[in-house]
Amino acid sequence: MTQSGKPVLCAVDVSNKGLDNIVLREAARMAKINDAQLDVITVLPDLGMSVVGGYFEKDHHEKARVQAGILMRDLITQVLGEEANTSIRHIVATGSAYEEILRAAKAAGTGLIVIGAHKPDLHDFLLGPNAARVVRHAKCSVYVVR
Repeated sequence: MTQSGKPVLCAVDVSNKGLDNIVLREAARMAKINDAQLDVITVLPDLGMSVVGGYFEKDHHEKARVQAGILMRDLITQVLGEEANTSIRHIVATGSAYEEILRAAKAAGTGLIVIGAHKPDLHDFLLGPNAARVVRHAKCSVYVVR
């Protein structure tokens, strides 16, 4: 549990196609129990100046950020409802998933991070090593939803 009033940060991968629904529900439940703000973050990989990044149009990243924001809004509305969505802070970050989750948690004074740990055979960037790093390096409590 988090200290009353400290935000709850929920990390989701908007490309998960429903796998993070339970993670989002649990985060909302924990925020409600603790009378806390719910923040939801998704992290885009930073292709930037990499060799791969050179193959994309200049505005590709901004389009990806906008699309991720739309997908996040749709996910939250579908899982928690439109009214809940209006009070949730949406964060679309770019970079290493675990680093951006930890950075957002620190910036918001987060009291609890809620993150999913899905089946190991699924390959999204919030699994395994990233979830483990969040648990290992977070300065607040971390709730891992299976």
